Amino acid sequence: MRATDIIMKKRGTFVRDENGKQVLTGNTELSREEIKFLIDGYLNKTIPEYEISSWLMAVYFNGMSFSETGILTECMLHSGDVIDLHGREKEGLKGPFVDKHSTGGVGDKISLPLAPIAACCGVQIPMMSGRALGHTGGTLDKLESITGYTTGLSTQKFAELIAKTGFAMTGQSKEIVPADKALYALRDVTATVESVPLITASILSKKVAEGSDALVFDVKYGSGAFMKSIPDARLLASFLVKTAQAMGKKAVALLTNMNTPLGRKIGNFLEIEETIDCLKGNGPEDVMELTYALAAEMILLAEKAKTKEEALKMARESVSSGKALEKFLQNVKDQGGDADKLLADYGKRRSEHHAQIKAEKDGYIKIDAYKMGLAGVYLGVGRNVTTDPVCAEAGMILSCIEGDKVQKGQLIMDVYGKDDSCMSQALDLIKQAVTYSDTKPAANKLIIEEIR
Repeated sequence: MRATDIIMKKRGTFVRDENGKQVLTGNTELSREEIKFLIDGYLNKTIPEYEISSWLMAVYFNGMSFSETGILTECMLHSGDVIDLHGREKEGLKGPFVDKHSTGGVGDKISLPLAPIAACCGVQIPMMSGRALGHTGGTLDKLESITGYTTGLSTQKFAELIAKTGFAMTGQSKEIVPADKALYALRDVTATVESVPLITASILSKKVAEGSDALVFDVKYGSGAFMKSIPDARLLASFLVKTAQAMGKKAVALLTNMNTPLGRKIGNFLEIEETIDCLKGNGPEDVMELTYALAAEMILLAEKAKTKEEALKMARESVSSGKALEKFLQNVKDQGGDADKLLADYGKRRSEHHAQIKAEKDGYIKIDAYKMGLAGVYLGVGRNVTTDPVCAEAGMILSCIEGDKVQKGQLIMDVYGKDDSCMSQALDLIKQAVTYSDTKPAANKLIIEEIR
């Protein structure tokens, strides 16, 4: 078996029809043996990077079937360690194990209040999260803004905390899905990141490796999302759900709006603060709506409720009773964080490098999520490359949100940066992100579709 032959098969062959138009011919669907040969060969360094790059581009243009995508996911999954949480009832690991994955956005702190809410309802949640990259935030960076909180859990500690508190938050170790790390780095420099099958395999290989039985996907669309249009987001959601099901996992996806930031606080510690607001029952309306909707799906997949109405009621009661906040603070303690200092720091941890954005004229405002996310990178909320540091105290607090009517000179938001030098570029982007209209913009529905 040769890599070149597999690349040619996936590439296909173009011939001209009677009208002179190029038509792709040939069977481009790869077998399990061919996909495994490529993945193993790349990791073992018997297949060079340039051949894998060529294969990635062929996948980008010709796509993959659900079957191929499932095989690729399994090959990536078994390239390293797989966490097995089953058969450990005596340790308190009863399952089913359900996790949620978001395709990323601006102000998207949903995982943080979601996990303790679902855990209060009897769901056990092995949550493996990532870091900020580009304009999208990272759950691990937000958690590590809590003094003492550690996300580098061993497999054993991860399992122990799930059994103890109902959920644990960890990052991807070197031993978990090494093929994903290798392929993602290559996709980043070969302009093949946007391939739906490759995105699907990347997400699912990590989620299955962490031990999940069922998955809820929050697939975002809009300016601040990876998928800009609803059809593209729907395609990715379908791939995620159907590939997960092909691997024997229960799955559901919600398509959600990311044209404007979620909530009123954007930034690492700021989003921890808004998490506390949500767990006290007084978080922003959009964050609460999405958190409860995703929690209900997790509860249903775990078979802890029979109807969505019952699941939503359970989720809301976990918050109104105070149990969800207690669960969140217990997790903070579980993972080495200082819960008392966290509560004491609420409203106080702000960078000294501060500016305000005020309305430039009267009107109804719109706030573009993508430009706000880019501004966050300059401020220190996010990063351009994985080695960039982030600033826990940087971010933006919105006094007004999209659709609000403002008067010239009215405060729209407070902005906090990592240093003085970053502020001018960030403020320019934020001013571009905020636009004004004489008529109130149509309200954008937050959750537009479910894919099961």
